[in-house]
Amino acid sequence: MSSTTAAADKKLEPQGMRKNGKQWHPSRKAFRPASGLTSYEKRTKSRVATAAMKAKEKEMKDEKEAERQQRVQAIKEKRAKKEEKERYEKMAEKMHKKRVERLKRKEKRNKLLNS
Repeated sequence: MSSTTAAADKKLEPQGMRKNGKQWHPSRKAFRPASGLTSYEKRTKSRVATAAMKAKEKEMKDEKEAERQQRVQAIKEKRAKKEEKERYEKMAEKMHKKRVERLKRKEKRNKLLNS
């Protein structure tokens, strides 16, 4: 306890007037270039942690993009169905209903064969 109070007293002890007259500036400490260096174990742990975080972020982004692509694909399929339906309706106006049904079946067979 006595060592902590001595350290606290030293901090509170006035330093006297500064030579340059700028008393409002905080006192500076000695420059120690090696103080910021980290150990190899800390560096490897941080690298592993950042790699895991980036992998998780990438996975989340991929999931989000897959959901977006799924929505886009659903919209495209819906539009294609609508266009096909409109085309058959136009054909039905000109032709007999049974002939349109026959053409539908024929086109579906061709689609299955081609795909």
